[in-house]
Amino acid sequence: MKADEMWKVSTGKGVKVAVIDTGVNPDTSSLKGQVLTDEVPQAVAYGAAEDYTGHGTTMAELIAGTGAGDGLKGLAPGVKIVPYRITLDELKDKTERKKTANSAQAIRSAADSDAKIINMSFSSPGDNAEEAAAIKYAQSRGKLMFAGVGNDAEKKSPIGYPAAYPYVVGVSASDENGTVAKFSQYGNYVDLASPGIDVPSWCDETFRSYCAGKGTSQATAIASASAALVWSAHPTWTANQVLASLIDTAGRDWAKDDPSTYLGYGLIRPRMVLEKSDFNPGPANTDPLAKENATGVTDEAGNSPSASAATSSQPSKGTSDGQTSAAGSTSDASNTSDNTTTWVALGAAAAVLVIGGGAFAVIRSRRGA
Repeated sequence: MKADEMWKVSTGKGVKVAVIDTGVNPDTSSLKGQVLTDEVPQAVAYGAAEDYTGHGTTMAELIAGTGAGDGLKGLAPGVKIVPYRITLDELKDKTERKKTANSAQAIRSAADSDAKIINMSFSSPGDNAEEAAAIKYAQSRGKLMFAGVGNDAEKKSPIGYPAAYPYVVGVSASDENGTVAKFSQYGNYVDLASPGIDVPSWCDETFRSYCAGKGTSQATAIASASAALVWSAHPTWTANQVLASLIDTAGRDWAKDDPSTYLGYGLIRPRMVLEKSDFNPGPANTDPLAKENATGVTDEAGNSPSASAATSSQPSKGTSDGQTSAAGSTSDASNTSDNTTTWVALGAAAAVLVIGGGAFAVIRSRRGA
């Protein structure tokens, strides 16, 4: 990613990203001054600054962390975060669940804010009419939305929402070789890929140490940060143009008109946009995912979502060896006990990535199949 070089052009300054998740702790060393809790409307503000798992705070740091106090340094440290707390499966307390907004309410609120990008690092195997309507509303308001495709590929690989809705960019996770991660779900709703293994993440809601995390959640946050870098450098562009530029420059060794069901249009690499000040992003009003948004969603086997699918949602953070979280996920037990890991986003996960032709060993099929 060569973040140091990108930051000479853009740090994401002037761009706000709405993080819809488990809440965001604004008091970590890396996020002090980065989280705009006052900009969350009262109707959906309950618990926005109280993260019940540490997941939402990790996403915020991966996007906009400053690295202060030996904390996580995000890919777009000039960005400001607008935090939203929603009811995911990990929130067990019934009273808390009643007070906390649902995803549709948070999406609509973010759509009415001046956040340009909406990050949704959560996934559910069932669609929801209220959530789908909120997504469509956010699109009409010019927002660029990213969501993790989910982490159940080694089980059944159900279709993951909100990633599968039209106008949401579905993000899969890649490993250190640029190959799709084994856990990353797949289907014709995968649009882009981003590193999602060995990414430092808060171990839990105590915020005492980082663990080695993995998942399409982390990949989604890095994709949102990438878009913020580009939008900051080109503030007059539309969401369509920012996304088109990321699709055009994504690393792939297959034809652009035949995207992978595992890595979509390829591995995101914003540097390829930023290094060309005269980059042509195409028409402002042309949807770069028009074909996908007009096609029914299917998994790799061509199956459409089941009408009886469960609708529980959980952060799409994957699993790793070690400590068990409330959701039954695990994180690496070997962690930094005193918050001493300073990590430039993608520096650890993608240091060995050569984002070009030969780095992608994937099985592909036509998305419309």
